[in-house]
Amino acid sequence: MSKPSCVIVGAGPGLGFSLARRFARGGFELALVGRNADRLDRLAEALLAEGHSARGFAADAGDETALTAAFGRIAAWNGDVGVLIYNAADMAADSVTAMTPSLMMARMAANLGGAITSVNRVLPAMRDRGAGTILITGGGLALEPYPDWTALSAGKAALRGYAIALHKALAPEGVHVAVVAVCGIVEAGGPFDPDVIAEAYWGLHEEPGPGWRRELVYLPEGADPYYNDPGGLYRSTSLPIVAGSSS
Repeated sequence: MSKPSCVIVGAGPGLGFSLARRFARGGFELALVGRNADRLDRLAEALLAEGHSARGFAADAGDETALTAAFGRIAAWNGDVGVLIYNAADMAADSVTAMTPSLMMARMAANLGGAITSVNRVLPAMRDRGAGTILITGGGLALEPYPDWTALSAGKAALRGYAIALHKALAPEGVHVAVVAVCGIVEAGGPFDPDVIAEAYWGLHEEPGPGWRRELVYLPEGADPYYNDPGGLYRSTSLPIVAGSSS
């Protein structure tokens, strides 16, 4: 019998790869979804070299048709999805005073739409089983937006609302949904080391229910609560992000 799979949408060499390694060590086969097929192959090869089972499935998270097709290929490979991690985002900078409806909607395709597409592909089977984990990478921009990252801020806020609504709807059915607000720049060896963050995701997955957390605000002690305004340009109109988690 094959092991259940963990699907990571937005798999890359940083947090995505650390998440893949952690969940592979936890007994999952890894389905890695991202735009760059060559990079996915390299990540899968690195996992295979460590004795894990992994495969790449190229798709743009903001392209509903391509992402749906990728999930079809994942189902053919190993359709038993135990964990979905949505880690994709459109990271382009912009300006709040120059924002347009068309630009905002275009950025929302990956920042929110891809999460909805991904959830819709795995949720029916999770509900039938009465078990499953859905973890969504949020960010401090959802809690304290920044004018030069308006679409990303709005996308993370919308993603947070979607994830918490899912948590409320699905927790009684045995499906754990949680959003992780990573409130800093992910960098190996620093306070936001991707391997350490990945352990926090694993801890959410391993939580016994009922009483699952719906949100984890990842801000280690000593980290800058104004991390998204390092120059202090908007300090007078900003509030510090508070570390911790909500239930």
